[in-house]
Amino acid sequence: MTPLLVLLFGIHPVTAVGTDLLHASITKAGGTYVHAKKKRVDWRISLLLAAGSLPAAIITILGLHFFTGGLGSSKIITTTLGFALILTAVALALHSRMRHFSEVRDGDVVPRHPGFTIAAGAVLGVLVSLSSVGAGALGISALIFLYPRLAPQRIVGSDLAHAVPLTLVAGVGHWAFGDVNWTLLLSLLVGSLPGIYIGSHLVGYIPQKILRGILIAMLLLIGGRLLVF
Repeated sequence: MTPLLVLLFGIHPVTAVGTDLLHASITKAGGTYVHAKKKRVDWRISLLLAAGSLPAAIITILGLHFFTGGLGSSKIITTTLGFALILTAVALALHSRMRHFSEVRDGDVVPRHPGFTIAAGAVLGVLVSLSSVGAGALGISALIFLYPRLAPQRIVGSDLAHAVPLTLVAGVGHWAFGDVNWTLLLSLLVGSLPGIYIGSHLVGYIPQKILRGILIAMLLLIGGRLLVF
């Protein structure tokens, strides 16, 4: 969403990120509710991620505005966004290999120390606050690596449950500094909520390999374009 707002609609990168973060917190809340109702959320994992991501998000946003403020932060946002998109594409491409590698090295469901999960959350907190990217594919990739034997549905549910407070806190932080366009947010919700419903039904008819290939190509193309933006 953020790359489309920046590249196609000319929205200022900081405003695009702030608006998309609040948009994500609202749309992801519905998914979290469904997963939680079906007992697909491991709340311990979500809380560990949040223990690292929420403080990191607050520190990142404060640092962004107090040390680079205004238009000076635009280049930081677009560079981080491009990097995050390319990293997401790599994570998607290596999805299966990461799970296999992690299973070979560690057969336990829980990693040796919860600090690993907190550290992963901190990295996600920085990336999400600067680019609004990372709470999805990167978060899932981190959980696959840390919890290789956890059921895929619970990985998705736990990642979504963590993404809601992270995007909300980061979004409110951007809002506090005037980086949210409420008219744009409403427009996105009006279009995306029906789109999510339609897309969730259509995705079952598209082979996973084709869908993943298209997504990886798009992420690499847009990420590369943003790095030279």
